[in-house]
Amino acid sequence: MRSRVAYDLQIQRVEALPFGWIFYWGAVRDGRRPLLGGNGPFLVDRDNERLIGLPTHASVPHQIADYERRLRREAHARNLAAKQTAPQE
Repeated sequence: MRSRVAYDLQIQRVEALPFGWIFYWGAVRDGRRPLLGGNGPFLVDRDNERLIGLPTHASVPHQIADYERRLRREAHARNLAAKQTAPQE
């Protein structure tokens, strides 16, 4: 038998990062904060407006470091592509 419980979801904390923000969210019911499974924070990239849900199986600092590495790889790939398409003198 399944039952439904109504919770109001809300942003509980926002952490500013050099490239965007991390939003921590959760549920509120009758002034209490029930625990929800799978309510990992989400990251919003300021430059490209990506919205990335962060899983709960890894620490947030570890995931931030992974995302920063991804941004560096993407910037490097863009620079290589620009060099390849630039006219040769």
